[in-house]
Amino acid sequence: MSDVKITLADVEHVARLARLALGDAEKAQMRSQLETILGYVEQLRRVDTAGVEPTAHVLPLVNVMRDDEVRPCYPAEAMLGNAPDAEDGQFRVPRILEE
Repeated sequence: MSDVKITLADVEHVARLARLALGDAEKAQMRSQLETILGYVEQLRRVDTAGVEPTAHVLPLVNVMRDDEVRPCYPAEAMLGNAPDAEDGQFRVPRILEE
């Protein structure tokens, strides 16, 4: 796939930097996987991107939130209507902090 060749010494160096202890079979597998990854990177380098604007997103970002607008509050009496215990226009709840 690519002209990039990774040696076992390269794999051992990367493993040491990543603090990984790899066995011989894992080193061989990692060498193959790294060669494949670098082959794909090489393919991407060959793509002509002249005239293509850099972008972080493929599609334009759109804010889907509604505009803030001032509206009347929901009546306090209606809000407290289903509360099991209300006092002085507030929800009354059991104390949870120890003294």
